[in-house]
Amino acid sequence: MEMRSINAEHAPRPTTGYSQAMEVSAHSRTLFISGQTPTDIDGDVPEGFEAQCRLAWRNVEAQLAAAGMSLDNLVMHRTYLADRHYTMENRAVRNEVLAGRNPALTVIIAGIFDEAWLVEIEAVAVA
Repeated sequence: MEMRSINAEHAPRPTTGYSQAMEVSAHSRTLFISGQTPTDIDGDVPEGFEAQCRLAWRNVEAQLAAAGMSLDNLVMHRTYLADRHYTMENRAVRNEVLAGRNPALTVIIAGIFDEAWLVEIEAVAVA
């Protein structure tokens, strides 16, 4: 499998930690990960955005691992925030978790299904 980050010369440059597009060739599996919520295995939701964001990312990583993949296989993710005030905190956690990986991304401010959830993350990975 080969992944290539694409940032078109005549389009806006990414601000930080992502690619405008990802090209994937010679892959045999695609994994679509449903929105991962900030809920642990017991159904508990931590307080505060940072704790919730880290838990949602751990849940993404758990789904990847269950498919025999890792964050290295991530090509795209969408993050839904309950409020735009979480934008910078979300970016900081995302950049730490992804540690230099720059998949394509979209961040959406939305009313999330459960009012206790401040973030939800869905993803696409290939192997």
